[in-house]
Amino acid sequence: MGRNLLQFDAGRKRWRLHDLMRDLARLEAEDKGDDVETAARRHAEHFIAVLDTADRLYLEGGEKVLAGLALADSEWTNITAGQAWAAANAETDDAAAGLCNEYPNAGAYVLELRLHPRARVSWLEAALAAARRLADRDKGSGHLGNLGLAYASLGEPRRAIDFHEQALEISREIGNRRDEGNDLGNLGNAYSMLNEPRRAIEYYEQQLAITRETGHRRGEGNALGSLGIAYRQLGEPRRAVEYYEQTLQIVRETGDRLGEGNVVGNLGNAYADLGEPHRAIEYYEQHLPITHEIGDRRGEGNSLWNWAEALYKLGDKAGAIEKATAAVAIMEEIEDPDAAKCHGRLKEWKAGGD
Repeated sequence: MGRNLLQFDAGRKRWRLHDLMRDLARLEAEDKGDDVETAARRHAEHFIAVLDTADRLYLEGGEKVLAGLALADSEWTNITAGQAWAAANAETDDAAAGLCNEYPNAGAYVLELRLHPRARVSWLEAALAAARRLADRDKGSGHLGNLGLAYASLGEPRRAIDFHEQALEISREIGNRRDEGNDLGNLGNAYSMLNEPRRAIEYYEQQLAITRETGHRRGEGNALGSLGIAYRQLGEPRRAVEYYEQTLQIVRETGDRLGEGNVVGNLGNAYADLGEPHRAIEYYEQHLPITHEIGDRRGEGNSLWNWAEALYKLGDKAGAIEKATAAVAIMEEIEDPDAAKCHGRLKEWKAGGD
């Protein structure tokens, strides 16, 4: 401690060894023939359990959402180190392969908010290879579906469709109805991104029927919210509002803060379409604090951008530019597929164009 080789982080209330001491300890262990790989495996096993706890807290909803995210954030370095060890050893070690297969599922909801889509692709590709090595078709199907979601987030809906179709085929073969519903909804989302809302609605209606059959309330909320988005695409914002209001009831019942943020933002979009920008802004004002609370950077960028458009319609050009500038900065930071389009629109506003 006198030489600062053992350090205390007052904010996290955690001790850690200085990096020099870590290197020294590893060299000493290797020189003495200690089993460093066993220690690494135990470390990975411990922190996958921590990630699982964080995700379970998040799913409990309410105040537990923030507790789960805080736990994941406080152990993020260890969680990512554990996954990296598992992925690096999965081809030759069954225990590592099992951990690699489990890591993305252990933190499915937390990772959606904390991992960049490209990093999610990396985790999921490693997990899919491990699932195939272990002949685990159930989890392999889930990894395929989540790869589709990651590619959709990267603005590649056609590539996403390929993964979702593979996942759907397996879900049906093994009789996993809940995953089948998820896969159908994800296919709908991809076709919605391709501006094919009628085809998307066909998938959402199948998803909705399965979620109600299986009692999957969170999935039911997702299906209803997606139907709202599709009907808004079809130019039916009042019908969209009806679906969003049903969704809002479910996400509040289940404590799904990410879902609640998304639906109040979508309600704002629907009212903007109805020519009610003041009411739209009321919903954006509810959405933005939720994105800050849970660290939803993509949602924050979307909320700011939509708010900017509403202000522009109201003739508040300065306010619109301020919100749009903040939105574009976030979109570029997270590599949002809409970043270039929004940046171009902002340049037009600054130049005085309409």
